[in-house]
Amino acid sequence: MESNNMHAFTLIEMLLAIGVAAMVLVAVNAVLFAALRLHNATTDLVDSANPVDQTVTFLRRDLECVVTPTNGTTKVLSGDFKTGNVSTPGIAVPVAIEMFTATGALSDNAPWADIQRVTYELKPSGNPSYAGQDLVRSVTRNLLSLSTPDVEDQLMMSGVASIKFSCFDGAQWQDTWDTTSTVTIDTNLPVAVRVDIQMAGNNNPQPIEMVIPIDSQSRTNMVFNAGTGN
Repeated sequence: MESNNMHAFTLIEMLLAIGVAAMVLVAVNAVLFAALRLHNATTDLVDSANPVDQTVTFLRRDLECVVTPTNGTTKVLSGDFKTGNVSTPGIAVPVAIEMFTATGALSDNAPWADIQRVTYELKPSGNPSYAGQDLVRSVTRNLLSLSTPDVEDQLMMSGVASIKFSCFDGAQWQDTWDTTSTVTIDTNLPVAVRVDIQMAGNNNPQPIEMVIPIDSQSRTNMVFNAGTGN
């Protein structure tokens, strides 16, 4: 008679196997959640950096393509350049800068010139849980409109405490600039513009600072008179 001697797992072996499997699962779970936390932190960092990069890109492009002002009373497609506490038609709050820049793109919905009026201003945040205000870029495309032109607001980023534009006249930095002023001689564009953006919040992060040189300059501040040829 042939005996069937089959070896079975003992209770101790089963407990040891379950214990080892449990330790492996705990280790895998710790690695998985550490990876998830790292992913979430990286995503939050990238999401917070995207608005800053977008704002810097738009600001630099607008200032680099700014149009020189035209002296005289008729300023249709070549408007003024102003910084400081500026009142602008169509915008309820004072703006930090107003400029005419050749950054407009033609499309079926916007078949106008590439010159557009651009302002940057702070407005109350749409989300009350956010600290600070919203930095808004307001664009007016149809400069030849016979009625009040439409102003398109573009949200750049939230959580901004303050924004300041300083203009370099070749010798020193000026807090305000107005090419329409009859008191000062700032009838031309500044040599460079410095932008300082301070973010809100308890951590008080480092401000966003950049300096953009202005290459577009008028040759003269004299008013052209077609009648005299001067």
